[in-house]
Amino acid sequence: MKARSRPPRPEWLRIRLRTDEEFRRVRSMVRELRLHTVCTEARCPNIYECWNAGTATFLILGDICTRACAFCGVRSGRPEPGTSPTEPAGVAEAVARLGLRHAVVTSVSRDDLPDGGAGHFRDVVRAIRERTPGCAVEVLTPDFRGKPGALGTVLRAGPQVFGHNVETVPRLYRTARKGSSYEVSLRLLAEAAERRDAEMPSLRVKSSLMLGLGEADPEVVAVLQELRRAGVDVVTLGQYLQPTRRHLPVDRLVTPEQFDAIRRIAEGMGFLHVEAGPLVRSSYHAERHRPAAAEFPDGAAPRP
Repeated sequence: MKARSRPPRPEWLRIRLRTDEEFRRVRSMVRELRLHTVCTEARCPNIYECWNAGTATFLILGDICTRACAFCGVRSGRPEPGTSPTEPAGVAEAVARLGLRHAVVTSVSRDDLPDGGAGHFRDVVRAIRERTPGCAVEVLTPDFRGKPGALGTVLRAGPQVFGHNVETVPRLYRTARKGSSYEVSLRLLAEAAERRDAEMPSLRVKSSLMLGLGEADPEVVAVLQELRRAGVDVVTLGQYLQPTRRHLPVDRLVTPEQFDAIRRIAEGMGFLHVEAGPLVRSSYHAERHRPAAAEFPDGAAPRP
């Protein structure tokens, strides 16, 4: 029997495949420096737009995740022990070569490391800031399993944006984010917001949701309310797209009009910036919500 093919995507979910000179330059540089990017590892639909614009989201701590989220295209398993001593300098070199004004650094989950990888995040941020002082740095971290001191380690390096994604509504965590905890994620974001209010006034705190995993609209609104109460400044919402047939199926396709309605609801809650749309991902148009340069002339690092 012939396998049933997937239905065609609507026009607003179709990706324009462009491999211009700038795309090839970024791809070549990433390979030369032996770096990983979330653009490739997580099969991001915006890779052609972003790489043709000379931007990339760097994936540190290797390309093997110790968790196996049912929506994520990144490989899972047992990573090589330890961290790469050359990776901070490599990422900093890439940021300098690309001439970035806003660099995004994310990672796989590394539950095998005593600090969850927080110290490596610190080293990468510091390397970027030393190599390209005028570049704003955004980190998108795992939850570090709530390890004491991990968040402080990252924030002391002085990122301008701290991000951690809740990804979906609490009801779906057991299905979509096995091994993670919505409550731990929310506490991490709230702690970052408390640090911002106490000693890092220019810091932005950010999170993200995917739609199409089986959530209901009232659940999405409830999560947005909880994020705002936790002190989150910036939120992004995008359509879940099944990376492979082994991953969770798409439960629904959310139209651009529905995303616009959710964006208006979120804006009404007081978020400083909201990105919402079918192809939006957590680092999409990240430069739009960074603090103004005048807000961090000497970096966003907290007081000692």
